[in-house]
Amino acid sequence: MPTFVEKIFGAPAGTIVFRSPDIVLTHDNTLSIAKTFQKMGGERVFNPSQLLVVLDHNAPPTTAGGATNYKLIREFVDEQKIKKFYDAGDGICHQIMANHAKPGMVIVGSDSHTCTAGAFNAMAAGIDRTETAGIWKKGETWFMVPETIKITLSGSLNKGVYAKDLSLWIIGILGSAGANYNSIEYHGPGLKNLNISDRMTLANLASEMGAKNAVFPLDEILLEFLAKPTRETWADKDAKYCRELNIDLNEVYPLVAAPHNVDNVMALAEVSGLDVHQGLIGTCTNGRIEDLREAAKVIKGKKVKKDFQLQVIPASKAIYLQAIKEGLITIFLEAGANVLSSSCGPCLGTGQGIPADGTRIISTANRNFLGRMGNKESEIYLASPASVAISALHGKIRDPRKVHGAERFPFKRKQSLTLTIDPKENRKFGKVWNYADADNLNTDQMFPGHLTYKILSSDPSEILKHLFNEFDPNFAERVENGDILMGGENFGCGSSREHPSVGLAHAGVKAVIVKSVNRIFFRSAINQGLPVIVHPEAVSAYKSGDFVMLDFPAGKLRVGDHTYTFQALPEKLMEIIEKKGLVNWMLG
Repeated sequence: MPTFVEKIFGAPAGTIVFRSPDIVLTHDNTLSIAKTFQKMGGERVFNPSQLLVVLDHNAPPTTAGGATNYKLIREFVDEQKIKKFYDAGDGICHQIMANHAKPGMVIVGSDSHTCTAGAFNAMAAGIDRTETAGIWKKGETWFMVPETIKITLSGSLNKGVYAKDLSLWIIGILGSAGANYNSIEYHGPGLKNLNISDRMTLANLASEMGAKNAVFPLDEILLEFLAKPTRETWADKDAKYCRELNIDLNEVYPLVAAPHNVDNVMALAEVSGLDVHQGLIGTCTNGRIEDLREAAKVIKGKKVKKDFQLQVIPASKAIYLQAIKEGLITIFLEAGANVLSSSCGPCLGTGQGIPADGTRIISTANRNFLGRMGNKESEIYLASPASVAISALHGKIRDPRKVHGAERFPFKRKQSLTLTIDPKENRKFGKVWNYADADNLNTDQMFPGHLTYKILSSDPSEILKHLFNEFDPNFAERVENGDILMGGENFGCGSSREHPSVGLAHAGVKAVIVKSVNRIFFRSAINQGLPVIVHPEAVSAYKSGDFVMLDFPAGKLRVGDHTYTFQALPEKLMEIIEKKGLVNWMLG
């Protein structure tokens, strides 16, 4: 009665296992990983056939430093005899993965949206750079087998409603941490009405629910895509799940994720008519040929609103060429859109497409954190390609359906404000930083994505200079060895960017104590030797100025007059903590 992931790993939920991945994905961060690999004593990668390297996050490079980074990555690829390599412009890594992912594979990647490959009946999950370097050296890594959420789909999506809307529907129900460290399995008769592109969108956005992975079965649709028989791994009919959802696709309607959290989901009708100034159609979430076709249907023969900036980015060169053959690129250009090279650039604020101050964007991307697109003086709404296209024509958010709806999304969640601390405000009391009220503190606030390409090295001292600057301007200057951080819910959500953990560990932070933690940040912290303790009761009880004492090996935490207990990590993970990180652990 095992679930999909329990079968893949051959162990029940909660077990720590070590496995050798079939594919290890890296992108523009490959050079940084290579430097960490060398610190571990690595010279030749353990298994070059595991590696898939794609240059995509700032392609083509917009700085001399970025171009040099790409040059050095190409040299490394040649030196290590890595065969699976895609250069700038070939495509976004998660789209390229469609050429390589197969049912039953274990796939990891130094990018949080590696889970996209679950559309191909693979176990696919994001990891950080340091952990990736460890796999390069030893060929394996650790996994905690997750519990599983079963989502059963019935019916079919109505005209004008898309997989992006369905994804937001699920995120709106579960929340950005509702599936934290869970696997998601998609079941039901509704699957026959979702093509591979739809499934890739759904699997991609599993990361925004906090999930470790999402996976679809090997059914007729996937078999047709693969074009040849292959092995299948799937859950038993009597598998045990931690939660089950049943969704009738006929009930879903156009949605948006409003600023500044992905789970701030509303019916599009609730914001219809709101002025927007910029649009983005593309990214690893919605840059496939089906997405471009739907957007082109809306735009054909019309003009983008005056002064509205619309960027269109095919997810790969192959998709770009197909769009040229079908006349879609001509449609976009004649309408006044800009069609950019296949890359991630605008999604994370690198490359072209950075918004101006005061700009409101409607985008098909997967995140709308404050400052995500490179300017914290703008705001982002997430929607389907058709919704973005029709909004571009009017300069206002519009419903892509012929008959506009008047729906109200019923699963309203309490939204935490995106906290930005005033420079005059003190959040440090003794040795404790009090961020207990900062729910959903994300990696873009801790260390913005665009800086990862300006600071090309993983030098911890350079990272520390910018750490938390978007959130608490006092932190980098005042953090000291032995400090403790108190955090709120879903601490460290967002990308697989390891910079926050690297910076905190380098500063000598003793521990991060949170109400709940995003799974990728948890893994990253362990890999840097930084203890993370999840104890909502202790964090809620903490008052500014309380004495906090931690005995990590004994599993004891004192806050004020109260002592709390917590479960110690498994032995091998404790060894990594004691060695002050995975690099030292690898060195023995």
